[in-house]
Amino acid sequence: MTPVDPLELLGVLTGVVAVWLTVRQNVWCWPVGLVNVALFAVVFARARLYADAGLQGVYFALCLYGWWAWLHGGRDRGPLAVTRSPRRERLALAVLAVAGAALLGTLLHRGTNASFPYLDSALTAGSLAAQWLQARKRLENWLVWIAVDVVYVGMYVAKELHLTALLYAGFTALAVAGLREWRRSLAGSAA
Repeated sequence: MTPVDPLELLGVLTGVVAVWLTVRQNVWCWPVGLVNVALFAVVFARARLYADAGLQGVYFALCLYGWWAWLHGGRDRGPLAVTRSPRRERLALAVLAVAGAALLGTLLHRGTNASFPYLDSALTAGSLAAQWLQARKRLENWLVWIAVDVVYVGMYVAKELHLTALLYAGFTALAVAGLREWRRSLAGSAA
């Protein structure tokens, strides 16, 4: 059995806290998320999951944006409320995710020794779409996270990142809870 990497353990802990805070719509999810993505950038680079490592840098930027948007992106520059994603936004994100996955997968397959270049790239593209939806407080972010997290569990088990696999199993459960909680919030604001 592979020994536990302290950075991976700290990444797991900050990840759980960040997602739990997101479920609760607590703006502190964003600064905790910044620490989380910095830790996992190192963990994934060491595991040769380069798309995931690079994804952490994009997450860092999206965490900064999400932090601002949740505080000032709503009506009259106030807090952002949970909303549904417009059809046009969903379609654009789907097209960008498929194109991004194909391009990144090809680049990683041809130019690196990446593990699972196409799967890693597809999960990266899906995660970016989910993170964008989350930063905009769109209800559908949880559906994308559920799908992506389930597949991530298998990939991380295959790479012997067992704590990270366990984390993503927990993320799946938290995403289900987030979907329920945000649906209630959306229904409450509609009433």
